[in-house]
Amino acid sequence: MKQQYDFDFAEAIVPFGGSAQPVTNPDKAILGGKGLGLQEMARIGVDVPPGFTIITKLCDVYQDGDDLPDEIWDLVKAAIARVETDTGKKFGDQENPLLFSCRSGAAISMPGMMDTVLNIVSAL
Repeated sequence: MKQQYDFDFAEAIVPFGGSAQPVTNPDKAILGGKGLGLQEMARIGVDVPPGFTIITKLCDVYQDGDDLPDEIWDLVKAAIARVETDTGKKFGDQENPLLFSCRSGAAISMPGMMDTVLNIVSAL
């Protein structure tokens, strides 16, 4: 039986910068502190490099199952593709690599969060 969550997976990856439209009312509890800051900077016109935020509720999903559902990985891959298009670079490319900075930035301190973030990146 498929797990039920209290949020829409389609909203679990929030893009910023590049071709992304800034979130109108960003929420620190959802985006974390750094995600909120990136959205606010983009909203006021700061040229924010393209990227994406994985919402904080996915930390709970990960903690409950020690992984993320396949639907999330598909969304992460789509978010990476958007950044590739915006930058003209390719993730994993030897000649023109796209690099990501992975930062934890939850609304509250989350011990072990860096392990989760590194697991997300290494799983791709």
